[in-house]
Amino acid sequence: MRPGEERPVDGGACAGVSELELLKLRAAERIDEAAERLGALSRAIWSEPELAYEEHRAHGVLTRFFECEPPVASWTVQPHYHLATAFRAEWGPPGAGATQRPLQLGFLCEYDALPGIGHACGHNLIAEVGAAAALGVKGALESLPGPPPPVKVIVLGTPAEEDGGGKIDLIEAGAFKNLDVVFMAHPSQENAAYLPDVAEHDMTVKYYGKASHAAAYPWEGLNALDAAVLAYNNLSVLRQQMKPTWRVHGIIKNGGVKPNIIPSYSELIYYFRAPSMKELPVLTKKAEDCFRAAALATGCTVEIKGGAHDYYNVLPNKSLWKAYIENGKKLGIEFISEDAMLNGTSGSTDFGNVTFVVPGIHPYFYIGTDALNHTEQYTEAAGSQEAQSYTLLTAKALAMTALDIIFKPELLERIKEDFKLKLQEEGFSNTVE
Repeated sequence: MRPGEERPVDGGACAGVSELELLKLRAAERIDEAAERLGALSRAIWSEPELAYEEHRAHGVLTRFFECEPPVASWTVQPHYHLATAFRAEWGPPGAGATQRPLQLGFLCEYDALPGIGHACGHNLIAEVGAAAALGVKGALESLPGPPPPVKVIVLGTPAEEDGGGKIDLIEAGAFKNLDVVFMAHPSQENAAYLPDVAEHDMTVKYYGKASHAAAYPWEGLNALDAAVLAYNNLSVLRQQMKPTWRVHGIIKNGGVKPNIIPSYSELIYYFRAPSMKELPVLTKKAEDCFRAAALATGCTVEIKGGAHDYYNVLPNKSLWKAYIENGKKLGIEFISEDAMLNGTSGSTDFGNVTFVVPGIHPYFYIGTDALNHTEQYTEAAGSQEAQSYTLLTAKALAMTALDIIFKPELLERIKEDFKLKLQEEGFSNTVE
């Protein structure tokens, strides 16, 4: 059957709903059966935090997890999938894709950490959720008395979310080309099926001046630190004219080497965020004018370099998040209201870029603490035993939602329509076949 054709669960149309619910229970049971291994996976990643593109231990732990997942060799694992620390693990029932294109569902794992404070964003739990949800879907489909529908369950290990954008590298390599829907979940302070993660562009700004003795003949110098300070102040003055939804934050990374030497070099790093990719260039153009004005005022030259990848805003998919909320509520998850969800604040993620390529969901989940992400307190919470029950509950809700998509083709069609509509609103064409 093709993804758009009806896929009744064994038992016929009249028994479809109850049979589907039984499959969802089996998915949850499979996750519970693997709870000890999943917890060990998470702790192994959390205990040895690694930075972007250097997640070699975490990568090894995850690939071994799927290579050894019983029955052994049930997953086809590509350990270095386009990137050294990315991977792809794939499972499908025997014969899937032999006569028609299977439905391909992707579950994403992140596992890079932050400098100095480790897994303060809980990426160890993101890896666990992705792995657990995939196991749940696989277990449910294996429990069917008859032949499973043509489906492929794909787990993608996506490095470097915190710095660089590993998912964008994988998009450019074609890793998402044939996926129909993608799933991941991010730890937070509340349960939300969606939060408005925003578009982000970063810049490195370098000023080049001229060194001179700061006491004997300062007039011979061109002060690159003055340029950096002026640029910082220019942006601070600009804030009055910024939209309330824009965010600008930066640091002066290099401001000289010795007080009695006029600094000949300075460097700033800035992040710029806006609700959409349509607004982001407006903000970054204003910022570049501020940087160039500082160079002009001080006589320095300036070099402005953008980051390798912009992070896109996450496109909401209402049909997908409604299905997730429905399943989550069955498990006892309490979600914030839709109004709070749509008007909430968040950061930026390279998952946003994924949602411009394939429909996806990026819910947030509570892990038993009010601590804020990117703090030492959140690092501790992400490694706690208390976080485990919330993490596995979220994985169950994702797996149940995936089963809805498999056995309710009308839901898949609505998800695709929502995706196309949001792309059009952003001024992008549909890139999913």
